[in-house]
Amino acid sequence: MALRRGFKSEANAIAREIRDEMGLSPVAPLDSRALAEHLAIPVYTLSSMDADASNAVHHFSFINSTEFSAMTVFRGTRRAIVYNDSHTNGRQASDIAHELSHGILLHPPRPALDANGCRHWNDDVEDEAEWLGGALLISEEAALSIARRRLPLDQAATFYGVSQQMVRWRLGITGAEKRLARTRQFYSKHRGQ
Repeated sequence: MALRRGFKSEANAIAREIRDEMGLSPVAPLDSRALAEHLAIPVYTLSSMDADASNAVHHFSFINSTEFSAMTVFRGTRRAIVYNDSHTNGRQASDIAHELSHGILLHPPRPALDANGCRHWNDDVEDEAEWLGGALLISEEAALSIARRRLPLDQAATFYGVSQQMVRWRLGITGAEKRLARTRQFYSKHRGQ
C-alpha cells in the first residue's frame, strides 16, 4: 500500500472530524450505515436488487459471494452504494465504510468496465479508500484503547461492529500495541526515580 505523503495523518484527521460531526468520541464505535445517512449517501443491499437482476444477485449472493463486496454507483453526481448482504456484518461494515471513503475523498466516478470489458482499477484510489475506511471504523484512538485495555480480538470486533481481521489490521497498522509496550517499558524503567 503506497499512499501519498501525509495521507495517513489526513485520514486520521478526517476520521476525527467525522466522529465529531456525528457527536461520537474518538474511541466510540462508528456505524457505517449511520455514517451513510449522515453523508446523505443511500445504501442498498444486493438482495434488494433481485427483481432487476435476479441471476446476478443469485450468483454474487450464493454461488460465488466473494466476487462482489460493494460498489458505488452514480446517477449524475449523486452517489449510492450497493453492498453484498450475504457477507458477515463485520465485512459489510468494512465494505460500506470503504465505499463511503471514496465519497468523502471525492474520488471521481469512473465507468465500471473499460472498452475491453475489463474492470477499471486505480490502486492509489483504492488504497486511500481502504485506509480511510479502516480509520473511520477503528480510529487511531480506538486502536490504542483496544491495546491499552488488552481487549481480546473477538470482543473488540463485536464492540466496533467489524471483523476480527479489521481489528487485527488496525492494531498492526497503527502500531498501537508496540506504542503502548514502549510506553509501559519507559514508565516501568523510570518508576521510582
